[in-house]
Amino acid sequence: METIYLNKGFSPKIAGGPTSQCRRLHEPQRVGMAPYRIPFIKPRLLVKEGDTVSIGSPLFEDKRDPRIRFLSPGGGQIDRIVFGPRRVVQEIAITLEKKEPAKTFELPSFEQLETSERETLVSLMLEGGLWPHLRAFPFMDLASPDAIPPEILVRVGDDEPFGPSPGIYLTDREAFFRDGISLLLRLCENVAVHVIEDDVKLPVLPDSVAVRYFKGPYPTGNPGVQLYRTKTAPQQNTSWFIDGQDVIQIGKFFRTGQYPVSRVMTVGGSLAPAAVHLVTRAGAPLRALVANGAETPSAARVIAGGLFTGYSASVDSFMGFYQNAVNLIDEGDREEAFGFIRPGYNKPSYSTAFLSVFHRKPFPMDCGQHGEVRACVNCGICAKICPVDILPQFTLKCLVVDEVEEALAHGLLDCVECGLCTYACPSKIELREVLVSAKAHYYKEIA
Repeated sequence: METIYLNKGFSPKIAGGPTSQCRRLHEPQRVGMAPYRIPFIKPRLLVKEGDTVSIGSPLFEDKRDPRIRFLSPGGGQIDRIVFGPRRVVQEIAITLEKKEPAKTFELPSFEQLETSERETLVSLMLEGGLWPHLRAFPFMDLASPDAIPPEILVRVGDDEPFGPSPGIYLTDREAFFRDGISLLLRLCENVAVHVIEDDVKLPVLPDSVAVRYFKGPYPTGNPGVQLYRTKTAPQQNTSWFIDGQDVIQIGKFFRTGQYPVSRVMTVGGSLAPAAVHLVTRAGAPLRALVANGAETPSAARVIAGGLFTGYSASVDSFMGFYQNAVNLIDEGDREEAFGFIRPGYNKPSYSTAFLSVFHRKPFPMDCGQHGEVRACVNCGICAKICPVDILPQFTLKCLVVDEVEEALAHGLLDCVECGLCTYACPSKIELREVLVSAKAHYYKEIA
């Protein structure tokens, strides 16, 4: 066991963190998927409106590699498929039957899997819809089934506001987690489990698995930051990563032979009716999550995912494939009377120029910029706060003048998309959005 301490980063005091209380959400009447929220994929529909599907039936595949399929999180009828501009598949909605049909996969015994060829396990993971849980650095795209990574990182815990606690989602699921780790060792001989909470009780893992504990400010739980602080060779830049809860899904699938849909999610934010952990299912409707037994505030913006890396979503949509948290925060688009002369005791900021530096209680976060967008003044705050030591301000300026090679030299591909640069920028520049878009554009060009 190894402990790694990180100094760079910043953990703002944000109100609305979920309690350790864990409730079971009532079964929703509908579930769905939002394919356009999955980075880089080109979905090809395998169903149409009116079709009846089972849990584990294929809904769509990735045109880039048709072997990679995304399976249905529910059993029932496809009642709506929403297309966006250029016929992009935005949403697939499924009305559930009272007794949901579920597909059963014919799998070898677990003991046979532990000694089988790697190609056999890859084929079964592709068939069972588990492969998309594996993603590859540096672009965070789906891992290639034909590649063997130098290392697989398993993230146990995410310190972005406000993700599920691993101490909760591991409870009573330790055996599935251990089984999932054993199977990952069949894909890659180097597997590392990265933990950010002291009180997480991991099951007994194989001796070859490296267990590392990370301490420090946000984004200590980001797998890209963890890779940056542990890699010893350039080849590790193409490592894979997976969330701890998805490892449980892998173990559960190969033990039960059914596509697992149960998940632990969180509801948080300053306007959340009840900030708690919820046992629910993949593709759950956001309305059921955010209401949680109460009415959703009209002034709330719904964020699917963490507050720094999530996206605004309609309350009538569904939880994303990679998101396990939903946050409700104030729209914050109102004018503040005499704001220019107020000392800022109630204004959260990275800067110590505001009196909020003396405020000890968590702040309610909102969506307002609290200022106008200005030109970059090269203050260096983004570089000072960046956990992977890139120079975001110079990278931004290189991208503005289309000097991609210079941007790469300043560390564009090292960006872990944590969003801290945007939060701290005094010029209100959406640095994360610019860097993520540039990485995606570059990836598409070289592909």
